[in-house]
Order: sequence, then structure tokens, then C-alpha cells
Amino acid sequence: MAIKVGSAAPVVEGVGVRGPHALVFYEVTCSVTKMARQPLARLGDAYPEAVVGVGQDPPDDLVVFAAAQGWRFPQVSDLAPYPASDAYGIASAPTVVVVDGDGRVADVVESWDREGANRASAVLAGLLRVEPAILSEPADGLPAFKPG
Repeated sequence: MAIKVGSAAPVVEGVGVRGPHALVFYEVTCSVTKMARQPLARLGDAYPEAVVGVGQDPPDDLVVFAAAQGWRFPQVSDLAPYPASDAYGIASAPTVVVVDGDGRVADVVESWDREGANRASAVLAGLLRVEPAILSEPADGLPAFKPG
């Protein structure tokens, strides 16, 4: 089970973002992450410099994967024994974790969850004091939920 909202957010090596941000945990082989590529790209585009991908794959694989998905946000590798993923209790991909400016978990969305993704976007926008971006709507053809 993923880390709880309100918990202290563990430091992820290589993530240099200060202030509110979102971490997108994933694996390059995850079909659900690939399915959610466009909403996750929108997340990164809506909040530049406040979104970081944390992939359980080698750095070169993450760069290629992110480019293929249209992701312009930075990527950090979390290789076995997966210290960042374990610290956050990641059990499914993708998982989005929003961290507030005080280093506490403000929201967690596991798997593909349209309502959760839009909520996480709104939470991050509120922390950044910007207008929230809608990441997914029923008309985009994605399911409302798909386990990762």
C-alpha cells in the first residue's frame, strides 16, 4: 500500500525539486503507464519544473521511454533494491504522489484513476497557486479506472 497522505515524504535521490511537486512512479514495461501517457504528459506540461518521473529502470531506458510517451519532465532512476519505491510503498504503476512545500504527502493516486489524476492535478495546482489542469475527461477514450 502506498504512503499515506500527511506522511513525511521520503527524499528521492536525484530529485532536486524544492517546494510542491509530483512524483510519477512507473516501470517502462507497464501497459497501464503507457495507456496513461497523455494525461501524465499533461501533468508535466501543466506544472513545469514541479513533476519528476521515478522509473524502476536504467537511466538510458527512462530517457527513451519518456521521449516516446511525450513526457518532457525529468526522470530519475530507482534501481533494485528500489529504495525510493520501497520508501513510498509503491505497489502499482503508475503511482502519482503529490508532495507539499513542507515535505509532506498531499495526495496519492495509484494505478490509472481519472478522478484521482484530476484531483492530484488540482491539489498540486493549489499548492503552486496556479489554475488546475484537467488531465483526463471521459471523451478522451480512457477508462475511468484501470489497475496497474
